[in-house]
Amino acid sequence: MKKKVKRYTEQIEVGSQNHYFVLKDFSRLLDCQIEKIVLFLLEKQGLLATRLSNLGEQHHALIQQSDGSRISELQEAYRAVGQELLRLLFFVEMNAIGIRKILKKIDKRFGYKFTDYYVKTRANHPYSQLRQVFKHVGFSAVVGALSHNLADLQDLQNNQGNYISIYDQPAFSHPDPVIDSIKSAVDRLSNSTNFLHFLGRHAFIMEDELPTPSEDESLEQRYHFMSLLLNLANTFLYMVNTYIIVPTADDYSLSLGAAATVCGVVIGSMAVAQVFSSVYFSAWSNRSYLRPLVFSSIVLFVGNALYALAYDLNSITVLLIGRLFCGLGSARAINRRYISDCVPLKLRMQASAGFVSASALGMACGPALACLLQTKFKIYKLTFNEETLPGWLMALAWLVYLLWLWISFREPHCETKENLVPNEANAGQLANVTLENGYTQPLLMKIEAKQQDEDEDQERDDAEEDSQEIHKPVTSIVVAYRLLTPSVKVQLFVYFMLKYAMEIVLAESSVITGYYFIWPISRVAIFLACLGLTVLPVNIIVGKYITNIFEERQVLLASEIMVCIGILLSFHIFNPYSVPQYVGSALITFVSAEVLEGVNLSLLSRCMSSRLSRGTYNGGLLSTEAGTLARVVADEVRMPPRSKNTGNIRNNSSNGRNQQDENQELGMTKASHQR
Repeated sequence: MKKKVKRYTEQIEVGSQNHYFVLKDFSRLLDCQIEKIVLFLLEKQGLLATRLSNLGEQHHALIQQSDGSRISELQEAYRAVGQELLRLLFFVEMNAIGIRKILKKIDKRFGYKFTDYYVKTRANHPYSQLRQVFKHVGFSAVVGALSHNLADLQDLQNNQGNYISIYDQPAFSHPDPVIDSIKSAVDRLSNSTNFLHFLGRHAFIMEDELPTPSEDESLEQRYHFMSLLLNLANTFLYMVNTYIIVPTADDYSLSLGAAATVCGVVIGSMAVAQVFSSVYFSAWSNRSYLRPLVFSSIVLFVGNALYALAYDLNSITVLLIGRLFCGLGSARAINRRYISDCVPLKLRMQASAGFVSASALGMACGPALACLLQTKFKIYKLTFNEETLPGWLMALAWLVYLLWLWISFREPHCETKENLVPNEANAGQLANVTLENGYTQPLLMKIEAKQQDEDEDQERDDAEEDSQEIHKPVTSIVVAYRLLTPSVKVQLFVYFMLKYAMEIVLAESSVITGYYFIWPISRVAIFLACLGLTVLPVNIIVGKYITNIFEERQVLLASEIMVCIGILLSFHIFNPYSVPQYVGSALITFVSAEVLEGVNLSLLSRCMSSRLSRGTYNGGLLSTEAGTLARVVADEVRMPPRSKNTGNIRNNSSNGRNQQDENQELGMTKASHQR
């Protein structure tokens, strides 16, 4: 088909053919290719149905004879059929991606949306063969026969038999692994989703388009549950560390005598340092996971201690250095990389969902903890109050985490890290190599034609790479940038903007609520905690219902419109500027941006080159950098309150740092009278 597209281009350039002929001829050729796929698919399904029918007779005889000795043998026979079905699903997926790629190529070459025409005319036709490829028509019956027969044999093996039919109790606590693999392949092929998958996409841990049917033994050996738990704990603590200071950062900066404009710098300095730390931590994880995590914990301990000591040292410089250290200790790139490299495929989506859940809970727990730290006391010369306690608490937390990490973390084997190259004997990965070169080979080809295809594939088109380098990870940021197609760049920009909107809502909350509503720190912290707690319920609704009803492009557009509406509602247009207006606009903006993030990353993972699924400069690192830069910009452009109303921000912000308690109380009383 690629050769035909090139020939069409040459014919149109010399004027020997017109666009109408090209559309007609290309449609006919593509229909023929899809028909070959479907007929081959039906033939294989018939063979599988015959094997299942024969196994069904043996199954019935086994039940009649009550012979339990052959249960294991029959289970293995069913699993073998399941493996064949799984290979057939990989074949369909490979061809489905090939169809998408050739449609994309002809759209690019001729400059009009042939894909829209072709899909609309074929997708809903009663005799559509395209639906056989993209909607897995006919697979459900085979999967159903496999699943209920395996469950029936499992019940016989366990000597239960306490229900009339397998359909009365189809769910088992330990479903067969081959059934789980088949269901995952069917979901991936049809792009159907559930809450777990939708939530896991937020982690943006990319996988190959065609993973291997069997689990990689080396990956199983490297997996260690406690190490995964420690990575998730690191994610949680870092998000708590990021947002625990948001309600009090303005007060802290002003109490040290800094200008109001420095408040945004204090919050944003952590994100500035994270831009650089993500790169060197991602590169360090090529050689080790334990050492960079230990280094990260030490740096975060020092950073939080400096943040807390800045009060007694009366130094805004120490405060900023402490936050920079906290950003330099960001190990989110390692957390993502560990899940991608060391968690088996069957657990990777759960681990990704755990990563996102830990981040969301940390975002909610940070402000909530700040609300609980409303106290003041001194130990020797160290002051513990609502401004320094977040730093002391997080320093203690990172110290405990460091001890736990040193005792419990197990360094995985280093046999597959930066230079992870799949085994060429693996059929699934060979299919992926073929896929990345832009063509598929469901049937045998002549040597001359194959060589001609290989010659033509030297053209660089979007994310198509050379077959010898397709599984090599990206080694520089320049190469990574070259692999970003226009659609990927647009999605990264959308990700940047949604993170910018979310950070504006969170970071500006203390300034806006203090300036307009004179909220105390506790109320600001509760408000931020409530925003963070909306993440999981919103993802449940979107993941289980909305994305299965509407196309992702529709959800993307709707959520972008809602973010825009939330931003417009936040402007001070009507007097007075009310609490319901502010809370409503912040809620709409934050929730819509959260929905937009999940859909955006889902589309991004399907558009981005598979070379960016591994190595130092992977897709997760690029998305982290885009989100971090958005936070930097959002924090640095924060608008300070007017100088004449600075005293209205907090009760104690106008008091001098070195006053005695009596003078502080007097100053607070005067400030309240002025209000």
